[in-house]
Amino acid sequence: MKWDDLRVFLAVARQSRLQNAGRSLGLDPATVGRRIGALEVALGSKFFDRSPQGYTLTEAGRSLLDHAQAMETIAAAAVEDAGGQSDSLSGTVRIGAPDGVSNYLLIDACDALSRDNPDLQVQVVALPRMFSLSKREADLAITVSPPSAGRLTVRKIADYRLRLYGQKDLVAGLGPVRGMDDLEGVRGIGYISDMIFDKELDYYALLGRSAEPSLTSNSLIMQLRWALRGCGLCILPDFVAREHDELAVVLPEDIRILRAFYLVRHQDDARVARINRMAEVVVERMRRALGVPALA
Repeated sequence: MKWDDLRVFLAVARQSRLQNAGRSLGLDPATVGRRIGALEVALGSKFFDRSPQGYTLTEAGRSLLDHAQAMETIAAAAVEDAGGQSDSLSGTVRIGAPDGVSNYLLIDACDALSRDNPDLQVQVVALPRMFSLSKREADLAITVSPPSAGRLTVRKIADYRLRLYGQKDLVAGLGPVRGMDDLEGVRGIGYISDMIFDKELDYYALLGRSAEPSLTSNSLIMQLRWALRGCGLCILPDFVAREHDELAVVLPEDIRILRAFYLVRHQDDARVARINRMAEVVVERMRRALGVPALA
C-alpha cells in the first residue's frame, strides 16, 4: 500500500464526493474513483458506501482512517524535517473561526506569518460553526467553548467581554435607560436560535428574554451591519464595537457577558512545524488585540 493511495482515500473520506476530493488533489473525479476501487481490491475491503449523497465510510473505512491520518502526520513531519535548518515554512495551514474573530482578530496574525514565510499559504475559513479537525476541515480552530471529546489539544487564548450596543442616534433617542424594562419595544438583533452552533452564543436567553430578536442572522458581521444602520440593539464583543465610533453602549453595568476563546488542534499535529508556528502567532496576536499580555 502506497502513501499516495492513502492520500486519495483521505480526500474522499473528508470531502465525501469524488469531484470535491479530485479538486483538492488535482485529479479528475473518474481517476479518484478508480484509485479508490483499486485500493479496495488490493486490500480486500470495502471502505465506502456509495449513494447519490456521496461516499460514506464503512466500518473498515473508519478503521483505515485512523491509520491513514497517522501516516499523514508522519509524512508531513518528515517533509518538514527534511527541510534542514531553514526557518522558513512552506505548505498550507488552514484556520477555522467564527466570522467576528476572522474579521477582527486574525488579520494581523495571518499577515505576519505570510510575510515571514513567502512559501506558506495561509487559509482562513470564516464560518459560524464548529469545525471537524479529525476530517481536516481545518488545522487550527478558534472556539468559544472547549471541546470535551476527541484526540484534541485545547489552549485558552483569552477572555473577552460583550455588551449591548446600538447606533448612537438610536441610543440617544431612547432617553434615560435604567433597566431592561426601558427597552421594551426596541428591536433586538441576534443569532437565529435554531442555528446557534454553540450554547455560549445564546446571549438573549441569558438576559431572560424568551422571544427571539426581531432581526437575526447566523453571521455576527450581518448583525453588526444592522446595528450600525440603527436597526436595533445588538450584543457585540467589545473588540468589535470599539472599531466603530458610531456605536454606543447601553446599560454597561447591567449587561456584561464574559466569554473566552480557545485554540483547538489535533494531537497528531504536535510535530508539524507550520501548525506549531501558526498556533503561537495566533495566540500572541489575538491576545495583543484583546489587550491581554502575550505571556498570560
